[in-house]
Amino acid sequence: MQKSYVYFLTNKNNSVVYIGVTSNLLKRVYEHKAKIRKGFTHRYNCDKLVYYEEFNDIKQAISREKILKSGNRKRKEDLINVQNPNWDDLSDGWLFYFD
Repeated sequence: MQKSYVYFLTNKNNSVVYIGVTSNLLKRVYEHKAKIRKGFTHRYNCDKLVYYEEFNDIKQAISREKILKSGNRKRKEDLINVQNPNWDDLSDGWLFYFD
């Protein structure tokens, strides 16, 4: 069974929070850092992974993403602050290699 993820990215000033869903967190974070896809995260320089949740089913991840996106900024910050109070980049030290 393939894992799925809901993740939060922010910029260096932590002023923007982006929420996404993916079945390959490593690859998707790399794409954000490399600015491969143009869009919101590229425009606002969101490439710092500050939070993620893992799921066994993509449908669960998508459902959770919708709930999180409908919430206000404070609720998103509260989730981050519980698991990552310093808003560190959780992907620091990850090795990005793809064929």
